[in-house]
Amino acid sequence: MDAWLHRLQNRLVARLYGWRPSLAGRWAQRLSPMTNGTPIPWAEPRKPLREATLALVTTGGVHLKLQRAFDMADPKGDPTYREIPIGVPRGALTITHDYYDHRDAEKDLNLVLPLQRLRDLVEHGALGALHPIAFSFMGHIDGPHLETLTATSAPEVARRLSDAKVDYVLLIPA
Repeated sequence: MDAWLHRLQNRLVARLYGWRPSLAGRWAQRLSPMTNGTPIPWAEPRKPLREATLALVTTGGVHLKLQRAFDMADPKGDPTYREIPIGVPRGALTITHDYYDHRDAEKDLNLVLPLQRLRDLVEHGALGALHPIAFSFMGHIDGPHLETLTATSAPEVARRLSDAKVDYVLLIPA
């Protein structure tokens, strides 16, 4: 399938799921949870937010305009990630992701990457600090790319955040 036709198909499906969320729910049911059926463990907060460092991870396909875009030609997605400095101006960012309707996110990027809202919380003392780099993935990953995501990309980001002594990570799905 031509890349432009594939992208058009993805955008139409994303709009359809936006109009009929129940269809998206049915599609998602076919995916096995990454927890392999085990309950997700609960972790008690260890530090008040006003003293904590928080990092952002989004699956919204956000990236710097100067960075390589996420691969929309591969129907299985793109398991790589992009680093976004938290002080970057909004005009330097874009979204490359055909698997969800991101028209609202284009109007207000805080929906998928709430940098401004969190900077406001830091300024008002409600949050200690933001990790200087946010991480962005493409939310549509399937087939063999799931292995790359779970064995390489996601652990690499988790390791970096752990090494940086980040207290909390806010995961923003798109």
